Amino acid sequence: REAQLHTHQRVRIAVIEGQIIITPMPDKPLTLEERLDAYDPERHGGEAMVTMQRLGAEQW
Repeated sequence: REAQLHTHQRVRIAVIEGQIIITPMPDKPLTLEERLDAYDPERHGGEAMVTMQRLGAEQW
């Protein structure tokens, strides 16, 4: 946690002067297709977000 690593994160591993150095690789931004593939309606509470607050340019 202190190193801010997470599951399935890409890392670079190097051996320098007999020490193992693990460096996190920056996460690449997900494409829209990758985001949609990762969407799980069961986990994320369905397809609709219920709110009475206007969030954009909705017409009421």
